[in-house]
Amino acid sequence: MKNYRILAGPAMFLLAAGSLMLPTALRAADSPEITKLLTDAKAEAVELKADSDDMESFTRSTMTWRGYGSQLEMIKGHVNNAGKLLAKLKDAEATGSAWQQTAIKRIQPLLQELADNTTATINHLNDNQSKVHMPAFTDYVKANAELATDLEALIRDFVNYGSAKEKFKSLGSKLEAHS
Repeated sequence: MKNYRILAGPAMFLLAAGSLMLPTALRAADSPEITKLLTDAKAEAVELKADSDDMESFTRSTMTWRGYGSQLEMIKGHVNNAGKLLAKLKDAEATGSAWQQTAIKRIQPLLQELADNTTATINHLNDNQSKVHMPAFTDYVKANAELATDLEALIRDFVNYGSAKEKFKSLGSKLEAHS
């Protein structure tokens, strides 16, 4: 049994090193479907962040609970749309490149936390309509804005990475063509 363990380390190293030597064409290519879905998710996250930031700014105003309710409905719509995009991303995950699969895995828990917090904010508002200017409610709103900001930044960074990677690949192809 120990002999297998002794061989496993070097064998795994050789396999890993060999995979680095594979031609780029043999590595998993980016999925155009996932790239499109990530771009759509980025657009949804930008709107979600803007609406969440607006709602957070309302905590410094005399907004009524109805105004908060309307804003929360918009935020809920964005979260639901992002959830639908995430479901499509999860369905396509196996066809994606390693970075695309990582993006999907990292988006999921953050979006779930945002959805849970949005639900808690809605429930708190429904149960405490006369207390929208109290710290408990404003803390929910602030947490939602922070999560929306984090989600937007995460998705933006992955989309930007994909764009930069594609530009680099295109430049490499142009250089090879001129050689």
